[in-house]
Amino acid sequence: MRLIALPLLALVLIGAKADDGVATAERLRDAALADNQAWELVESLTTEVGPRLAGTDKEAQARAWAVAKLKALGFQNVHVEPFDLPVWVRGDERASVVGEHAQPLAISALGRSGATPAAGIEAEIVHFASTEALEAAPAEAVRGKIAFVTHAMRRTQDGSSYGYFGSVRRSAPSIGASKGAVAVLIRSLGTDYHRNPHTGGTSWAEGQAPIPAAALSLPDSDQLERLLKLGKPVRVKLVMTPRFTGPGTSGNVIGEIVGREAPDEVVVIGGHLDSWDLGTGAIDDGAGVAITTAAAKVIMESKQRPRRTIRVVLWGAEEVGLVGGAAYAEAHARDKTIMAAESDFGAGRIWKFGYRVAETAKPLMTTIARVLSPLGITHDTTNSNRGGPDIGALAAIGVPTLAPEQDGSDYFDLHHTPDDTLDKIDPKALDQNVAAYAAMTWLVADSDVALGPVATGAR
Repeated sequence: MRLIALPLLALVLIGAKADDGVATAERLRDAALADNQAWELVESLTTEVGPRLAGTDKEAQARAWAVAKLKALGFQNVHVEPFDLPVWVRGDERASVVGEHAQPLAISALGRSGATPAAGIEAEIVHFASTEALEAAPAEAVRGKIAFVTHAMRRTQDGSSYGYFGSVRRSAPSIGASKGAVAVLIRSLGTDYHRNPHTGGTSWAEGQAPIPAAALSLPDSDQLERLLKLGKPVRVKLVMTPRFTGPGTSGNVIGEIVGREAPDEVVVIGGHLDSWDLGTGAIDDGAGVAITTAAAKVIMESKQRPRRTIRVVLWGAEEVGLVGGAAYAEAHARDKTIMAAESDFGAGRIWKFGYRVAETAKPLMTTIARVLSPLGITHDTTNSNRGGPDIGALAAIGVPTLAPEQDGSDYFDLHHTPDDTLDKIDPKALDQNVAAYAAMTWLVADSDVALGPVATGAR
């Protein structure tokens, strides 16, 4: 009997410990639903700082804001990890159809766009229905013209349409430049029908001189297509004066809750601190900054320090090329990073819990999913979700990722537009996000389960 009783007692004790962790997670979840810390944070950031273009004085102001907030909230080891980057700023931007059907067009320069001469340029439009169509076109069909590239992006809950059609913004300007285009206009990567163009970064081939590249609002893109269907040449005048101001500084802001037993084991959560300059960066990504900071604060206020260290990382310079994410991964490559999660898809309610972990960690994922279920969150068991963009560099070196997925049905109505402002956030949805992150983060941080390693390689 004694040989049987001891293992049974051990199982009872292990079960009790697990139940205690779940009970704590449930209390944290419920406490977060009654808290308004995230709203206060995103309201403060968007009101007191506003737009936070990477490398500019406004992003530096945001870092100072973040350091002050994290210290005031009681985080430990608060500091900035700076890094250098080339700084691009927006200038004047105007476009108009000239000739018989003269009319203005609403445009926004893409990040890292080149500039026109001060007096502008005027050229004939040539239309392509996709990046692939532009790539397949002979250079003589593009040379000396303004390439106008459209797409068929649609509204989706998970944002997958954006991922597929995103090459129009990321690659089409460089392809156009390689074929001799004098400029590239794209249909905004958005789902709204307001005259608010969607900005966003573009990339250039190594050694390639940037040409003017801009996004048209969706109504203006449709209008330009209708003009082209009249069967006559359409000419557009562009005036765009963005510029690179030289090398500058950005940085990642970090604060911690130091673990009680395994402080060298780190659970990373966060959002990116920079934003584009058209709105105030409320949904992209003031919300993510607020959600993850508030979730860690809920844990801190419970007076129960987790076994592992929780590290809140507010990444810099995400919008201009994931610069902060790459800098963080390089600086912390030797850390014992147990898990990484990033909130960077707005402020909609979380509807699904996904992850990418070792097979041995799946029971813990099932426990997390069960605790999140009362929040209306389903369980994605595919074990393939690498999470947000800034943790991509960590995922690439095998760090396990957790991915609470938000409802993005209306995210691309606002994304990278002047409409990205505080009034678009639902405080109750924000609290639901905090509740999910607090429970999830606690269960990982207070555990001794190894979530990795996971296989590296392509997505």
